[in-house]
Amino acid sequence: MRYRLPFAARGQIIGLLGGSFDPAHEGHAHITREALKRFGLDKVWWLVSPGNPLKTEGPAPLEKRLSAARAVMEHPRVSVTDFEAQIGTRYTAETLEALLTLYPGVRFVWLMGADNLATFHHWDRWDWIMENVPIGVIARPGQRLTARMSKAADRYAKYRVPARASTLLGRCPPPAWCFVNIPMVNISSTEIRARGGWRR
Repeated sequence: MRYRLPFAARGQIIGLLGGSFDPAHEGHAHITREALKRFGLDKVWWLVSPGNPLKTEGPAPLEKRLSAARAVMEHPRVSVTDFEAQIGTRYTAETLEALLTLYPGVRFVWLMGADNLATFHHWDRWDWIMENVPIGVIARPGQRLTARMSKAADRYAKYRVPARASTLLGRCPPPAWCFVNIPMVNISSTEIRARGGWRR
């Protein structure tokens, strides 16, 4: 089967930002631009998921979320994709396995907010993810301390890349992770939905 996938050349470093993007907003765009700079990435791909297995309520239709995401994130080095829907994966580990197979020689960095690191040990095969792809963690308001004291941060403490060396993350053999603090845009998809700015 042929997939509609972004182009990546061997040796490039691609950041991956996954999520339901229900809806995408300026906070997502902001951390993406910061990740490009702070982690020395060639490109970032947004992986707009069919749905989050950890959430009981389903998101808005995928096409609606993709369209909104592309309107929010206009950048020559950023691609918004429905990769997971195309290949039929629901879990990050499965998605990463597929990408590593489809793009030999490309270096991927998984991007997440600090709030995700705090609960990372609940993800399916989270330790496999840590062992196979470098992880760039971006601090969000109110989540710094919780993330740093998380099970994942504790277990992989010796593999943490100092923030001052964050641009080297994509070239570090996994396990490797880096925690960076950036000026934040304090907005969330939950808030946007709560005030009626997005209807599923």
